[in-house]
Amino acid sequence: MEYNSSDIEKIIYKYIPTAKGYQQELLAAMDYAFKAGGKRLRPMMMKLCYDMFTDMDEAYDETVIGPFMAAIEMIHTYSLIHDDLPALDNDDLRRGRPTVHVKFGEDVAILAGDGLLNYAYETAAKAFLVKPGDLGIEKAFVTLTGKPGIYGMVGGQALDVSMTGKKLTNDQMEFIYLNKTSALIECSMMVGAYLAGASEDIVKKLEEAARAVGMAFQVQDDILDIKGDEEKIGKPLHSDEKNDKYTYATIYGIEAAEKYVKEMSDKANKIISSIEVKNNEVKDKLTRLINSLIDRDR
Repeated sequence: MEYNSSDIEKIIYKYIPTAKGYQQELLAAMDYAFKAGGKRLRPMMMKLCYDMFTDMDEAYDETVIGPFMAAIEMIHTYSLIHDDLPALDNDDLRRGRPTVHVKFGEDVAILAGDGLLNYAYETAAKAFLVKPGDLGIEKAFVTLTGKPGIYGMVGGQALDVSMTGKKLTNDQMEFIYLNKTSALIECSMMVGAYLAGASEDIVKKLEEAARAVGMAFQVQDDILDIKGDEEKIGKPLHSDEKNDKYTYATIYGIEAAEKYVKEMSDKANKIISSIEVKNNEVKDKLTRLINSLIDRDR
């Protein structure tokens, strides 16, 4: 199966709550953000890494992988809601639509982000009921709770915020990119492998590959912010400049940034090609997905 965003959405949309009850405005805002479209890259990578290490007759059992796929996209969505807030990036558009705080108000947007983060863990925890005592699920859940946190995505965002308007050192830039962007991609690939029963050695290799993917993805994002198509990326260009933020592309230039994206993508491909899996066709699909990050225009 060659996954696309629609295939992934058929799985993850099952887990978003219905907007009803006294908190229906909050739930409507969560639904609005979650169903705003996008590449669905993180749950897609999770599913591919899961399928690489499972027998084909088990690969499409969604009772364990489904909740985790939905959870990682909920976490990603909450981070976008909060990134767009006036106190941070102050963006009015996300994927061509009004951001959550523009449509629902800043107060509801904050709570919608909180709600998605909490509900992500509530959703993933349902997998424990499917296979009680499963070590892979336990490791996956620990990874899901750790990578987005203070030693992962939130930690990267914290330094990013504190360094606004200041030129970054190489170490600071790497810390921000590794945590703010790479952490969730690492999380996705590691969780998929853990749920499929992959060994620690293999998961470590996937973590290293995912780190390279995350760095390539973020620097490509920097490039698109400078020379992308506003209609395709769904938000105004030069938002980094507007928010007084230094990026790899603004410091080293477009040419160096494009070279770096290629290097990191090649590194990820080399690591993945060295891993023995049960389904090589799925591994090829993961490789193609990673390669598509080099040439993406949105």
